[in-house]
Amino acid sequence: MAKMRAIEAAVHILSKEGVDTVFGVPGAAINPLYAAMKKIGGIRHLLARHVEGASHMAEGYTRARAGNIGVCIGTSGPAGTDMITGLYSAAADSIPILCITGQAPRSRLHKEDFQAVDIKEIARPVAKWTTTVMEPAQLPGALQQAFHLMRSGRPGPVLLDLPFDVQMAEIDFDPETYQPLAVFKPTASRAQLEKALSMLLEAERPLIVAGGGVINANASTLLTTFAEIVQVPVIPTLMGWGCIPDDHPLMAGMAGLQTSHRYGNASLLAADFVLGIGNRWANRHTGSVDVYTAGRKFVHIDIEPTQIGRVFAPDYGIVSDAASALSLLIDIAREWQEQGRLPTRPQWRDACQRRKSSMLRRSDHGNVPIKPMRVYEEMNRFFGKNTRYVSTIGLSQIAAAQFLHVYHPRNWINCGQAGPLGWTIPAAIGAKVADPSTAVVAISGDYDFQFMLEELAVGAQFRVPYIHVLVNNSYLGLIRQAQRQFDIDYCVQLSFENINAPELGSYGVDHVRVVEGLGCKAVRVREPAQLASGLAEAQRLMEQHAVPVVVEVILERVTNIAMGAEINAINEFEDIIDLPV
Repeated sequence: MAKMRAIEAAVHILSKEGVDTVFGVPGAAINPLYAAMKKIGGIRHLLARHVEGASHMAEGYTRARAGNIGVCIGTSGPAGTDMITGLYSAAADSIPILCITGQAPRSRLHKEDFQAVDIKEIARPVAKWTTTVMEPAQLPGALQQAFHLMRSGRPGPVLLDLPFDVQMAEIDFDPETYQPLAVFKPTASRAQLEKALSMLLEAERPLIVAGGGVINANASTLLTTFAEIVQVPVIPTLMGWGCIPDDHPLMAGMAGLQTSHRYGNASLLAADFVLGIGNRWANRHTGSVDVYTAGRKFVHIDIEPTQIGRVFAPDYGIVSDAASALSLLIDIAREWQEQGRLPTRPQWRDACQRRKSSMLRRSDHGNVPIKPMRVYEEMNRFFGKNTRYVSTIGLSQIAAAQFLHVYHPRNWINCGQAGPLGWTIPAAIGAKVADPSTAVVAISGDYDFQFMLEELAVGAQFRVPYIHVLVNNSYLGLIRQAQRQFDIDYCVQLSFENINAPELGSYGVDHVRVVEGLGCKAVRVREPAQLASGLAEAQRLMEQHAVPVVVEVILERVTNIAMGAEINAINEFEDIIDLPV
């Protein structure tokens, strides 16, 4: 049996589990891991500027490709607490990431040592598992268990805390014979799925609501195939967007209070049955349960048993991985199709399509300063169908979801439940590193952009090229809009006269200079007619320099984006279009 330091065994295990890229910030308590990575090789490291940024890079890395697990590394104390937002974000959206922290030696954990904090307890509520490894010989097993838990059942993040002396201790370990643990995923029975399908077939106006669990299970093709066989329209949630192409005849639009389409809400309200799969009935999708469920039956399929009945009691619930459930649903549906048992319901399908082609929001505005809707219209024209969009929260993200088009799974990467400002830049970098062949376009408002803009330097240093569309209204736009109910506009203005950039007027921060100071390129657009050429110039600069390129669009200061408290009561502040069909 080979003898090596426990932390060297850990590096071998990371490689055996498929890790070849990590994001982190070195420090004294985690230097043994860095020494082991250098000695053994095979793992690329990107140096973040903030450990929270490293955790979001790990998220973007996981989300971009099926099977990926992003890894972020930090030292003891504040590095671990910096990771908490990343852990929360990953846990909320069922994203597996591994956070590794250094720790003070075991003998000093109770002595209030420098940067010694009980990070496992701090992180416990926002992770699937947290542990401080107290015995060197247990480190291989702890790491093996971490990967097993991250991949099994509902995916989620894990934090491993490693005391310095545990890392440095010598243990017996044979890298050649290491093997990952088998992954557990619950599977629905045939009887369960036959019952669910029977309930769907009894309905006159059924819909499928497909959530992020479909994408996590790499089951988007299965979902589309099933929908085509049973001829049932699909409403993806925000986390499931892309599981069926936007231009597919059975894609009925998104429903919800904010990131939704008029036609998606209308079709859901007209439905009498909903099959939810891989979704959690998030409140910004449903609004009040009474409105969402009135007059409709529900079947809910989810990988996590405690999700069934958490928000409301479905008429029938099934615990299952989305891929295995859809695979068996397809088999059953095909059998029943051959037996002539599947109704086609062309009137219902066509009604959903009529809504989709007629119940629109206007986006061709020619205003100066620019209205945000026009930005997304130009992006749809300029970027190809395989573009991967990354965004987190705010009016910029809400408007993007209302106006952009997504055609493939994992091409809308969004921090759904947590929505931390600053997430977009590091997540976009992680996504591009995971899949360099796919174009990445990030979308931020000015405040999200300013939260962690230092991570642009990572993109410059490590040559991670992507385009970042920065829509600047010099406001906390979503909070300003929410303050309307209090009849205030208070502490949400970011505008000021920049003494170093008088040409900006009241738009404050000179983002172009800041971006260029971080080693990247930037373009500023002030008029709608400049949008296409601005995006083209950004594309040229990105290809020439292989760094992030920011397109700053100066927006009108105040635009209210469509949203409401109920899916049947959305406030349409801007122009809508009802086309004849």
